[in-house]
Amino acid sequence: MAEEARAKGNASFSSGDFTSAILHFTEAIDLSPTNHVLYSNRSAAHASLHLYANALSDANETIKLKPHWPKGYIRFGAALLGLNHFDLAVTAYKNGLDIDPTNEELKSGLADAEASVYKKERAKKENELGNAAFTKKDFAVAIEHYCKAIEIDDVDISYITNRAAVYLELGEYDECIKDCDEAVERGRELSTDYKMVAKALTRKGTALTKMVNCSKDYEPAIEAFQKALTEHRNSDTLERLKEAERAKKEWEQKEYFDPKIGDEEREKGNDFFKEQKYPDAIKHYTEAIKRNPKDPKAYSNRAASYIKLGAMADGQKDAEKCIEIDPTFSKGYSSKAAVQFFLKEYQDAMKTYQEGLKHDPNNQELLDGVSRCVQQINKANRGDLTPLELKERQAKGMQDPEIQNILTDPVMRQVLTDIQENPSAAQRHMQNPMVMNKIQKLISAGIVQMK
Repeated sequence: MAEEARAKGNASFSSGDFTSAILHFTEAIDLSPTNHVLYSNRSAAHASLHLYANALSDANETIKLKPHWPKGYIRFGAALLGLNHFDLAVTAYKNGLDIDPTNEELKSGLADAEASVYKKERAKKENELGNAAFTKKDFAVAIEHYCKAIEIDDVDISYITNRAAVYLELGEYDECIKDCDEAVERGRELSTDYKMVAKALTRKGTALTKMVNCSKDYEPAIEAFQKALTEHRNSDTLERLKEAERAKKEWEQKEYFDPKIGDEEREKGNDFFKEQKYPDAIKHYTEAIKRNPKDPKAYSNRAASYIKLGAMADGQKDAEKCIEIDPTFSKGYSSKAAVQFFLKEYQDAMKTYQEGLKHDPNNQELLDGVSRCVQQINKANRGDLTPLELKERQAKGMQDPEIQNILTDPVMRQVLTDIQENPSAAQRHMQNPMVMNKIQKLISAGIVQMK
């Protein structure tokens, strides 16, 4: 049965149906796994389909089974030639000739392998000359040498990507992209090292980023970088991808920028705010910000909407952005302080109100805010807090890193002990402005109560 399968394989091979030949030879091998001729035949079929890795594996098995059979070395050398391992192919053919010095196929294979080695060396030399010229920024000479290298050896795609690098430096981006595409295509055909394919794709992406005229132009560049990363993940390509994505976003913002529409959206938001439809107001304020990211009013108004909805963190974030954009805009301070006041951070709220008053001394909303903060702070100083208010304030105060530092300071611990046990010593402590400031901080937080 193995002979029958082998005969069918030989017939398919002779007719050029190499896929069927492989199937028949495989069947024969399953029936007769130690027959070296079957592996040799299947190796030849694999090589005919350019499946050189498979051909090499079968040739290796042939030699294992029949070490002194010349044909095994013929198959081995042919597979290595197909994989562009020319030096190894030379060795394989020479090993075969040691067994059969007169074998013409081995002689012919050796000649081909040695010629390929010679070509490889010539191409390598041209590439080195190109690299030297590139380093000197003699780009015309560099291209000339890279072209010669490609002409001599069209298997090594690094020569193509090197020429692409020259075109990139010259600003000839179309030529660079053309070379990169060719390198990728050839790399796929030849099963080239994935890192080289990734390099070509990264270079293509870089060229594409140089040609952008609108945000959409970044899409093919981003795609090229993403494909490169699927081939080989490296920090350089990843950084280029992130930069392209950032640049695309900036372009989108520029293209979307329209202060007039921004003002219209803000007014729509104001109408919804007056109707107490705060989620709708936020929607329009957000669109206003997208249309004009430098409008402090839109941030301030959205902050007020968030505060109405109880989204204090978002409200504070928008208020701080408003202040960042325009430090003289009082609404930003009043919104930020309103959040702090709601969170019972009265000292911080008062500081925020006072900061706003530096820019707008007569602003009644800010002045009223300071007054409310003073009332709350004095309430704590007088010990007028209800037990629940005191407990809440103490719990909040204990979360403050500054309060924690005061309470763990050995000097302040002694001061607090003296306040309780040694009134005369406490009086001396109170004359120290730094100590008094810390005591005031503890009083405001409800940690210390002075009767």
